Amino acid sequence: MTREDITRFVEAHAAAAARSRRCGFDGIQLHGAHGMGINQFLSPAWNRREDMYGGSLQNRYRLVGEILEAIRGAVGKDFPVMFKLSAQDFVGNGVELPESAEIARRLASDGIDAIQVSVTCPASNPDKHCIKKMIVKTEDEAYLADFARYIKQGVKVPVMIVGGIRSMPVVDGILKEKQADYISIARPFIREPHLIKRWKGGDTAVAKCISCNRCFETGMKGLGISCYWERKGKEENGKA
Repeated sequence: MTREDITRFVEAHAAAAARSRRCGFDGIQLHGAHGMGINQFLSPAWNRREDMYGGSLQNRYRLVGEILEAIRGAVGKDFPVMFKLSAQDFVGNGVELPESAEIARRLASDGIDAIQVSVTCPASNPDKHCIKKMIVKTEDEAYLADFARYIKQGVKVPVMIVGGIRSMPVVDGILKEKQADYISIARPFIREPHLIKRWKGGDTAVAKCISCNRCFETGMKGLGISCYWERKGKEENGKA
C-alpha cells in the first residue's frame, strides 16, 4: 500500500464509523484480527514494510492510532469504539501474547472502549482456528478464556471474551473468575435470535446451537446467514 492508499484506508474507517452513528448503531468494532487489513499491519508475519509503518511495534501500530484518531474526529468521544484483537496469530513470526498485550495497552491509552480477544488467522494450523466445531459439552466452551485473561491482566478497559460460549454456568464462571468483563456470543443467535430473552425469562437451558458451522453455507451463496437445522426443519415440514 502506498501512503495515499493508507490515507484512503484511514478515511474509509472514519466515514464508516460516521455512517454507523447516523444510522443509529450503539457503537462500532474495528476488526484487528484474523488476517484482516489491520491485523496484517500489526503482525510481523505479513508486515514487511521498511517505512514508518513497518518494523517496530510502534511503527506497525501507527495505522491503528491514525484510524482511532480519525474515527474519534468523526463520531466524538461519546460513541463506543471497540477493537477485535488477535492475541496470537499461530503462524511463524506472527503476533504472540506478550506483543498483543502491548498492543492492548496502546489501545487503552488511545481511548478504546473495549477489547474483544480472539486468536488466529486464515494461515494458522487448522487445530488452532478460532471457530471450533461441535461444541456440545461445557468443557468445550470458552476455549479462548486463557487468552482473554492474559490480556485483561494488563489493561483497565473492559475485555470481552469470545469462543464457543453456550451456557449460563460457563458465563457465570467467566465473570466470577474475572477472566473477562463481557461475554461475546455469535453463532447461537443465528439459531435463537432471542436467546438472551429466554435466559432472562428463567429458561437457562444451554443454547441450541451445536456449532456445526453449516450456517455459513447460505452466506457463502449470497443468501444470508441462517441455521442449517432451522432450514432442514422447514424443508421437512414442507414435505410432510
